[in-house]
Amino acid sequence: MKAAGLSESRALAILQEELPQFGASTLVGIGDDAAVLQRPSQKLVWTIDACGEGTHFKQGWLSPEDLAHKSLQAAVSDLCAMGARPTAALVQLTLAPWWTVSRLRRLAREQAAVCRVLGCPIVGGNLTRAAEVQLVTTALGQLPGRPLQRTGAQAGDELWLVGAVGRARLGQRALERGWQKKSQLAACVGAFRRPRALVEEGLRLARVAHACLDVSDGLRRDAPRLARASGVRIVLEESRLARLVDQDFRRAADALGLDPVREMVDGGEDYALLATGPAGRRPRAARIIGRVERGRGAWLEGVEGRTELEGGFEH
Repeated sequence: MKAAGLSESRALAILQEELPQFGASTLVGIGDDAAVLQRPSQKLVWTIDACGEGTHFKQGWLSPEDLAHKSLQAAVSDLCAMGARPTAALVQLTLAPWWTVSRLRRLAREQAAVCRVLGCPIVGGNLTRAAEVQLVTTALGQLPGRPLQRTGAQAGDELWLVGAVGRARLGQRALERGWQKKSQLAACVGAFRRPRALVEEGLRLARVAHACLDVSDGLRRDAPRLARASGVRIVLEESRLARLVDQDFRRAADALGLDPVREMVDGGEDYALLATGPAGRRPRAARIIGRVERGRGAWLEGVEGRTELEGGFEH
């Protein structure tokens, strides 16, 4: 989030300073992937996510079915990063003049299908009109145990990646060039259009990980967020990232004339999970991509030394 030239960290600090302090029922507030509220018999997790034309996609990039997938799965991914199971959603749907009855029916039918898969029915929302299409989704969830936050990373932890990064970015680049029908790029275009929230993976991480966040803005932007929240140094190891480049991903990157590891670091819209935890307790779905040290900042370590991770993906 940026406003009036403010950096994200400065804007967040102002909001935390000026908004009312948390009540006794709030376990986690502003600054993490989602908020956590304590009730006598359960912990409730709430988050909100926007998917807007002109910011997250261009007209013609997503079918109504794609938009249903992308908006719901992206919102639920924040719950996954907290170790929560989704239970319900609210949707603010803004329709553009060019949307037809047919498009709306296709969107709603696919939303229903996605909700069944996620176990997360849409229970309400709001409907408005504007020049561009936008879906703002509030996702609600329950915590079976402790909330998995950004603040728990410890020196000596392994750095884990659950899910894939870089593929959605290649898919977006293919769409920008009008190359979405090229066979070697089809899977990446699909990754951009239809991400998958890692619900079960997040629940398993919550049992063993020390910290976690949802990678929607790319490793270059999200790894520093994790480091800053935990007060540690995050080191991404280029050699470990390179081992995750399979033949299909390399073929897609080659078709676009891009370096696959660079796209893994810089890309966004993947909705993977970046977590830290103790050696020996890594879940099967997680891959080691680095480590946690004492210090500050986030760094990419390669054969020529370390480069600090700054800037990164912008929607």
